[in-house]
Amino acid sequence: MKKIKTTEHLSTFDKLMQDPKWKAGFEKGYEKFLLSEFLIEAMEENKISVRKLAEKAGVSPTIIQNLRTGKRSNISLNTLTPILSVLHYKLEFVKEKHIKAKF
Repeated sequence: MKKIKTTEHLSTFDKLMQDPKWKAGFEKGYEKFLLSEFLIEAMEENKISVRKLAEKAGVSPTIIQNLRTGKRSNISLNTLTPILSVLHYKLEFVKEKHIKAKF
């Protein structure tokens, strides 16, 4: 029986992700999106407004609104931690397991 070689076809996205510059830009934008989506969902889950969250976390409503809209993603732990606490979340650092590939 003959083995048929299959060539793997890359999607446009996969091809773009091979370009380090494009990948870095994508990942930065994606991080903003994830933070924004998390905050929107957590606020809806807790039925809390921007103003109320800001008040309870001791931050400016502008900070909360900018995080929600993706205008801001660079946030200090001193600012993020109280926001998460009000939303009943906590920040946890977990070490990744690296698996060595055998060739």
